Amino acid sequence: MKGIERMRRLLGKETVDLLLLMAMLVLIFSFLSPRFLTVANFASMGYQAPLLGLLTIAMLAPMISGGLNLAIVYTANISGLTMAAIVLAFGGPEAGTSAILLGAFAAILAGAIAGAVMGLIIAYVGAHPILVSLAMMIFLRGLGEFLTRGGDVSGFPAEFASLGHGSLFGLPAPLLLFAVVALAWQILLRKSRHGFSVYMVGSNIRATAYSGLPTRRTLVLIYTLSGVVCAIAGILMLARFNSVRVGHGEALLLVTVLAIFLGGIDPFGGHGKVLPVILAILILQMLSSGLSLVGANPHLSTAVWGLFLILVMVLRSEQFTLFRKRKGIKT
Repeated sequence: MKGIERMRRLLGKETVDLLLLMAMLVLIFSFLSPRFLTVANFASMGYQAPLLGLLTIAMLAPMISGGLNLAIVYTANISGLTMAAIVLAFGGPEAGTSAILLGAFAAILAGAIAGAVMGLIIAYVGAHPILVSLAMMIFLRGLGEFLTRGGDVSGFPAEFASLGHGSLFGLPAPLLLFAVVALAWQILLRKSRHGFSVYMVGSNIRATAYSGLPTRRTLVLIYTLSGVVCAIAGILMLARFNSVRVGHGEALLLVTVLAIFLGGIDPFGGHGKVLPVILAILILQMLSSGLSLVGANPHLSTAVWGLFLILVMVLRSEQFTLFRKRKGIKT
């Protein structure tokens, strides 16, 4: 117990608690299925988890700032559609590297614009982030369905699929992409002036404005960068599925919120770290893969994720904290 307490002081309570939960899941599923502790299973998780991870990173800064971005999935979809349109215009399966790079740039630009529009409305109109992002979600979904008529768009160069299914240095390419984005977010939030402003805005936006920090510019940049990460997720989605459709990854929206809460992010803003959120993503992927290996119904993962969210909210509630103190329970 003293060793655990020392680790909590060094790494943080949320990080250590999540590491213990991860170790418990590994023990349980390795006992239930001999295939869990295999290279093939961990490689599979390495290809699946990054998409959820990127969408969760896109949700992270808005949540720390006391807001929310409900449009992350559809921003990713519309960014993927933008890239698809460019690549198809330059030959589709025969398109070259320059067309792919141009499409990726256009996708990131589309995501940045969608995020910037939300940020501008939130910062200068004063509308609530939930309402603004909900409106953007509806708009992007309608626009995407109008452009695709509700169908799939496919026909891309074979080499582009290597981003979604290939490997580099023996590691899945999507996992490396996620690692780069997560590291960039860690540096941005903990080491930059913008990151400091994000936490201050989440703690108390009025006090932050009175202190002279550019709250409006910070809000616009928060949602613009969120849109950029959504676009990266959209590009990865396109590479993973070799097609793009409005609604791809729709079920991941609520799972990103679960990962955020499980990672110890305060839903009212002002607090939270990147590392616990990454661990939460890995835990959710382990849970999904483990249930699949033991033969559980695929939809059971969604139900278990929902139970996880309820359990996390209960354990972090003020009432449970008071109950624990009255009973002298230590965690």
